Amino acid sequence: QVQLVESGGGLVQPGESLRLSCVASGTIFSISVMGWYRQASGKQRELVARITSGAVTDYADFVKGRFTISRDNAKNTAFLQMNSLKPEDTAVYYCNAIVETGRARRVCSSWGQGTQVTVSS
Repeated sequence: QVQLVESGGGLVQPGESLRLSCVASGTIFSISVMGWYRQASGKQRELVARITSGAVTDYADFVKGRFTISRDNAKNTAFLQMNSLKPEDTAVYYCNAIVETGRARRVCSSWGQGTQVTVSS
């Protein structure tokens, strides 16, 4: 079993910053990719950014230049630094990890419970 716990969400004004954290725990042999997704009210979940264990990153066009994803492989932790936040960034942000886990060392996709980010004046 793998658990992902996000933190760092909150209410901020436009132009401000937030830093999200995601910690993975459980029986983990490796994590190939960690990513952040978001889901706004009434919309589908979408990719925000993801990072491989080798620090290769991929960003959605709507966050390029504003958000930065990073990770600490030794601590099974990923971060999302969000700058210049806009009202349209308001959503529940979810952490995802592709994890090699269990006695059989299966590869699973695990999700956190989400953290709310609200950008409003």
